[in-house]
Amino acid sequence: MKSLEEFVALFAEQFDETDASEITATTVFHDLDEYSSLIALSIIAMVDEEFDVQLKGDDMRGAVTVEDLYETVKKKLA
Repeated sequence: MKSLEEFVALFAEQFDETDASEITATTVFHDLDEYSSLIALSIIAMVDEEFDVQLKGDDMRGAVTVEDLYETVKKKLA
């Protein structure tokens, strides 16, 4: 399993206009100006590719921070 820092970096790569330094483990990603359903799909695809975990829309909606999403991925790996 990748570290939280690695997950945050991969997460930040999904954004084109948001500077990666603005995204941390405690970022409430739903509040980011650039966050959209298309970005959500990109994050779901990244998690599938990098972790072989299938996230659902409910997982994305249920997570508040980037770390929440990381913890969801960790639970699905267990």
